Amino acid sequence: MKKNLLVLMDDQHSRNHLGCYGNTLVKTPNLDALAGDGTRFTKGYTNSPICVPARASLATGKYVHEIGCWDNAIAYDGSIPSWGHFLQEAGIEVTSVGKLHYRFESDPTGFDEQIVAMHMADGVGDLMGSIRPDLPERTQSRKFSEKIGPGETEYTIYDRDISAKACEWLEGRAEESPGDSDDKPWVLFVSFIAPHFPLIVPQEYYDLYPLDQIPSIKQANPELVDHPWWQAFNNCYTFDRYFKDDEQRRVAIASYLGLCTFVDELIGNVLTSLSDNGFAETTNIAYFSDHGENLGARGLWGKSVMYEESVGIPVIMSGPDIPSAKIIETPVSLVDMFPTILQAMEVTSPTAMAERPGRSLLKIATEQDDPSRLIFSEYHGAAATSGAFMLRDGKYKYIHYVSYDPELYDLNNDPEEMTNLADDAEYQDVLEKFQTQLFELLDPEAVNTQALADQKALIESHGGVEKVLNRGGLAGTPVPGGASTLQKVT
Repeated sequence: MKKNLLVLMDDQHSRNHLGCYGNTLVKTPNLDALAGDGTRFTKGYTNSPICVPARASLATGKYVHEIGCWDNAIAYDGSIPSWGHFLQEAGIEVTSVGKLHYRFESDPTGFDEQIVAMHMADGVGDLMGSIRPDLPERTQSRKFSEKIGPGETEYTIYDRDISAKACEWLEGRAEESPGDSDDKPWVLFVSFIAPHFPLIVPQEYYDLYPLDQIPSIKQANPELVDHPWWQAFNNCYTFDRYFKDDEQRRVAIASYLGLCTFVDELIGNVLTSLSDNGFAETTNIAYFSDHGENLGARGLWGKSVMYEESVGIPVIMSGPDIPSAKIIETPVSLVDMFPTILQAMEVTSPTAMAERPGRSLLKIATEQDDPSRLIFSEYHGAAATSGAFMLRDGKYKYIHYVSYDPELYDLNNDPEEMTNLADDAEYQDVLEKFQTQLFELLDPEAVNTQALADQKALIESHGGVEKVLNRGGLAGTPVPGGASTLQKVT
């Protein structure tokens, strides 16, 4: 019997900030219950720690360098088949509610219907982030420290609408054909904004996290202060400079935790609607985020780097075809969702899986753990003077910066990634193994050259660097019907 599939996604939700992943402070009861009823993947990763490229990888099942969606100004446009296209070919109804962050709603991206869809601002996005390798300071960084604390935003209002619209869709689907999922299976993709910046959250959620309970903030690795790649990054993304003190930082952290609880409740509403409308026994569920959030660790806010706070994501599956109360240690990433969705909907297509690196989580969940499964991520966006590449293999993580010294961490013995082993003679064999693996996957210098060339051409097509700087940098994607907010360089 074919099952339906409910895909739940949120934005910028680090796996460090869910109760089921070991955080004893944050309150995420609905996602914790989903994990308890299903399968939790402990080592989930994004394939690029930034919204648009991550979502393009999710859609296509391909890595960023394979599709050329380098940054938040080059979005998925439907030209490469998505999992949705293959479902449509199989006669399966595919609907989205909420944030997609593709180019235009009119692009053929694999959905029969898009409800309150959010896409790249004006079909253009954050052009300022494409100015590389000579990086301007993103003065809109100031807004990260200013827009914090209790309150409402257009994003929290939008998220409530996403939840309500998803529930309405489930109610309407049940009225249209109750119990008919075997004949007319569907996929509903529900995607929220929270806990994405701005870190403003309704008062009742903010009040759950007293400032005196916020733990101390992780300090930067001192040996990286003089690292040229990091100097360029921190001179471009200047978020932390605008915080007055740690008290203000704790307000931002409490707000983020509140947003985690806020979106958990909205997800809970959708799960309740799924059950109330008779779909619980015929619907599998997948939950994940697009990337994480640094949340002040090492003086970093937002995403865009290869540390666990930024690149690590929660991945949970539950439902009638999913093992219950199971924990999987095999590393997984967003490109694995492409084959997962196809297998969940019983769509078999050699064409679909050709030259795609992912494996179905449904298969991984039935196998013995493979901690040494290789995971790959890359970043070519704002504040990166050159491309950054990450490999996770077993207990080690390798971070490669084109033209700059790498980083190497033993995640078993150093889960906070505070001791860079790259210069330690004892680990040179490990370093060389990773370098070989990376070059077997791609040529990082060639990929970096291509990304910079594509971004230069994009900037020139919009009038050149000065015109783009005068236009300003994007300070958040507008909600449907909203206007872009641009911050000029001053």
